[in-house]
Amino acid sequence: MTEKYHKNHQMKIMLGLLIVGFVGMFSETALNVAVAQIMSDFQIDTGTFQLLFTGYLLMIGITLPLSGLLTKLFTTRTLTFSAMFLFIIGALISALAPTFGLLLTGRLIQGIAVGISLPLNFVVLLAIYPPEKRGAAMGLVGLVIMFAPAVGPTLSGILVATLGWRFIFWVFIPVLLIAFFIALKFLENVSEVTKPQIDFMSIILSILGFGGLVFGASFASEQGWGAPIVMICLLVGLIAVIAFCKRQLKLDSPILNIHTFTTSAFAIGTFLIVITFAIILSSMYLIPMLWQQGLGLAAEQTGLIMLPAGLVNAALSILAGRLFDKHGAHLLVRIGFVITAIGAVMLVLTPPTPSLFYVLAAHIIMMIGIPLIVSPAQMYALNSLHGPIAADGSAIMNTLQQIGAALATAIATSFLVFGAHGKTVSELSKNDFILTSHLGFAFILGLTLIGLIVSFNVVHDHKVKEIVIEIDDDKHIEETIEVDYFD
Repeated sequence: MTEKYHKNHQMKIMLGLLIVGFVGMFSETALNVAVAQIMSDFQIDTGTFQLLFTGYLLMIGITLPLSGLLTKLFTTRTLTFSAMFLFIIGALISALAPTFGLLLTGRLIQGIAVGISLPLNFVVLLAIYPPEKRGAAMGLVGLVIMFAPAVGPTLSGILVATLGWRFIFWVFIPVLLIAFFIALKFLENVSEVTKPQIDFMSIILSILGFGGLVFGASFASEQGWGAPIVMICLLVGLIAVIAFCKRQLKLDSPILNIHTFTTSAFAIGTFLIVITFAIILSSMYLIPMLWQQGLGLAAEQTGLIMLPAGLVNAALSILAGRLFDKHGAHLLVRIGFVITAIGAVMLVLTPPTPSLFYVLAAHIIMMIGIPLIVSPAQMYALNSLHGPIAADGSAIMNTLQQIGAALATAIATSFLVFGAHGKTVSELSKNDFILTSHLGFAFILGLTLIGLIVSFNVVHDHKVKEIVIEIDDDKHIEETIEVDYFD
């Protein structure tokens, strides 16, 4: 199928989706520097404001597991334009919101749009690029996924300081309209609409399970792991996910085909992606706090000083994809984890009175290592899947990385609370906060070392096994084939 797409036309097909993905991931961190203004305008406390993030992640967490099913029910163009329409409506509601309730409603709608559109990047990429060219394309997707949240605080900080927080949402609308017209002209339907039978019990279990885990983890960062609402959400979520997985194994037409985990390349690659996104999101939570609470920088200054690491991340995301096409994933992911570990060690050892250059250097070193992991690990996993099951693999990977990131951020917050010995973060002196932050960065270092150990299971084999699953009369026929990716 990939042979019919000309090289220049492939990027045109992807461009509209990449823009939507950028806006969605940018939105994930864009409000970080607007906390004070929004709380003041609506007279709300920190816990209420946190719903803007919790609700956004919740909607993404609920929608992502269903994205594999959606690609079998609707065409690529229908899903893409629906996601764009929802995001524009959500941005418009948030920009005009006279009350916090309407602002939150807009954010929830935006979360649904991201949950629909983000996996489509991977589905379309796998359909239009041959295996030996996917790494470079994945580098661009990695650029969107990691660079957008990295520059979110920088660009939104400028908007908030000059025009106000509502313009964060106003800016989304023309950008999304540009994406719409690009997709209208170039985007093609690349996935087969099979109209499988819908199992509504699976959908309910998916919403309760994945939504409960994301919601529980998000509240844990504010209220602690022992809070009743946190324990109930996590327990309900865990039970529902187990029931969901068992049900998928019994269905002829599962909502999410978890047979993807029967191929070791997908299982290992997905695990590395979950670990890496846990590192990214928890570090992006701790490092801005280190700049502000530990070194006394303002929010706008923090956004600007984090920009160099974001630019390094962007450049290496593209390079890492090209290196994967030539050499495979095995060396890249190991080197990436080693470099990331060096940056994490520096942050763990941050002195009580660090220089700006020391923290900046540690952050940049981490952002050199992380792109060497993300694109290669994603392609190592997804290249092992072929046919309709590729959409399930994309949905699983994106869902687990969101849950992993939410859990990691909550755990990093717990380490800060533990190290503060009963004080709030704002009550700590600069030196005390730096010492407290060591525990959170030690957690990130631990994740990095786990990832490094697991990365030695990534093999370099010219003959990469793929699982091909065809659907015939509602029955799955599995066939393992071998494809030479790195000749």
